[in-house]
Amino acid sequence: MGFTKEELLARLKELQIDFSQYEHPTVLTVEEQAKYVGDKGGGLSKNLFLKDKKSRFYIVSALADTKVDMKVLSQRLGLGKGGIRMAPEEALGEILQVPLGCVTPFALVNESARHVALLLDKGFQSQEHCFFHPLSNDMSIALNACDLDKFLKSIERDPSYVDLEANPTVGKDQPPDLAAFVPSGSSIQPDQPDKAAPLQDPTKNSVPVNKKSVAATGKVAKPQASTQNSKEKPVNPVHQPSVFSDAGFFVEEILNKTSALLLSEITEGAVKENGVNLGTVVAENIRKRLNSDLQSMATMFKNTAYTQGFHAGAHRNL
Repeated sequence: MGFTKEELLARLKELQIDFSQYEHPTVLTVEEQAKYVGDKGGGLSKNLFLKDKKSRFYIVSALADTKVDMKVLSQRLGLGKGGIRMAPEEALGEILQVPLGCVTPFALVNESARHVALLLDKGFQSQEHCFFHPLSNDMSIALNACDLDKFLKSIERDPSYVDLEANPTVGKDQPPDLAAFVPSGSSIQPDQPDKAAPLQDPTKNSVPVNKKSVAATGKVAKPQASTQNSKEKPVNPVHQPSVFSDAGFFVEEILNKTSALLLSEITEGAVKENGVNLGTVVAENIRKRLNSDLQSMATMFKNTAYTQGFHAGAHRNL
């Protein structure tokens, strides 16, 4: 079991860290939090829990008005375009051991979060104090950057502050400036095309064509004069892994599309316009925008599965 709010507050007092605490109803957004502590001065924080394609996790802690571009951040980490996205909700409990809406640098106190990278907004350093949830979103605590550093050093973390709004060029002669933040034990991967195939019209090329097929060994199948006497195994064109022949790839593509849509829907304007109804509005918009895409993908997955079964049956009958 992870640290509780009470245990964290006791730890801060043991470290002689100066902080103020404010109890309030449970809040899930910065806008809701501002209703209760927005008049106290200082800077409100937003905290993102992210995951890359190699299942490495990151907390990005920034001032509420700092604009964090996920694509730019991914490139600056050396993960390529689209190499990072929001971590799944279950990872909050498994890794950070906090519920939804409670992501905070303080979660790094838990042993299960020892490999989670932390990127801090340099804007915190110019604030008199900043607000964070102490592992529970029914309270906010205010402390300055120096005291936050003191806490992080007590758990053997080296606090580093970066300009999260910067957009430096990344290239052959200009390596990604935030690559050092990628959790150790894995190498930085260059930008590569997504392994998932682009979505296509299900009425076009949804079933592979035999005469253009390539064997699993990479050799082109030679036409046979008589298939009745041939001892060679027929080529199976659907063994090549793709998003529509591999269930794992298929699920990953759905998750990628959903994550991208979710991030595009949650904007400052949307939050201000919809307030507490944001969740309902976003869910409905995602449903509408994903409906046709998922139908197309499901049709293509079904057609590919049917084709695989057909070729498997034909192979047995030869």
